[in-house]
Amino acid sequence: MYCPNCGQQQVSDEMRFCSRCGLGLTGLADWLAGGKVQPAEAAQISEVSPRRKSIRRASKLLFFSGVLFPIFIVICLAVDEGGPMILPTILLFISLVWMLYARLFVADTPRIQSQAAQTTALGSMSARGSLPPATTTSIPIGRTQVRTNELAQPPSVTENTTRFLDNE
Repeated sequence: MYCPNCGQQQVSDEMRFCSRCGLGLTGLADWLAGGKVQPAEAAQISEVSPRRKSIRRASKLLFFSGVLFPIFIVICLAVDEGGPMILPTILLFISLVWMLYARLFVADTPRIQSQAAQTTALGSMSARGSLPPATTTSIPIGRTQVRTNELAQPPSVTENTTRFLDNE
């Protein structure tokens, strides 16, 4: 199989990325065989938005603080002091603030995974975010003439010492 982006021949069909340009090759054989990529592979959009994830985490913390309330009420009755109730109260406050923050400031748009964009768009922008493009250096063919007579000769070690001794 050859990479559709750079034309590099792949060692095996099970390769996930092109060895030269880094194009994602997962699902490429299916696309070439049937002309379509599976819908699950074509648009791998994270189903849950970041806002919803944050609200779910805050609600789990809220539930945990609700479970801790009766346990700490029993502990407060046993020690005859209200000090231990501060922990579930702080957790309740943190979870409510977290929910409010997620509702007001966290984006509601789901994120698209970059690998899905690579396998579906096989154009010139398909390898963006993978590996940098391959660079080639031109090697001159034939012998090039080097002029050695123009190179500066390094000074001799003994010459400098001889001059120093002559001056004394």
